[in-house]
Amino acid sequence: MKKSKRKISPRSPGAVDRYIGVRMRERRLALDMSQEQLGRELGVSFQQIQKYEGGVNRVSAARLFEICKALNISLSSMFEHDPKT
Repeated sequence: MKKSKRKISPRSPGAVDRYIGVRMRERRLALDMSQEQLGRELGVSFQQIQKYEGGVNRVSAARLFEICKALNISLSSMFEHDPKT
């Protein structure tokens, strides 16, 4: 009997989402910014920021652009390393 691979929804968060969350958190903490402050700037709740940082929720391209502006970093800096290593 063949084992079937578990299908992963294209909308499910993965390694890249967790990596982006870690990068967000690192930068936010370096700026001494709270999740609440970042959330207010982006127009989302601090709980949503927690979900982004924990890799629970995916960050859309448009939202990532806004996050980078709020954290005063370049979009490319979010992808400096391979998230799968």
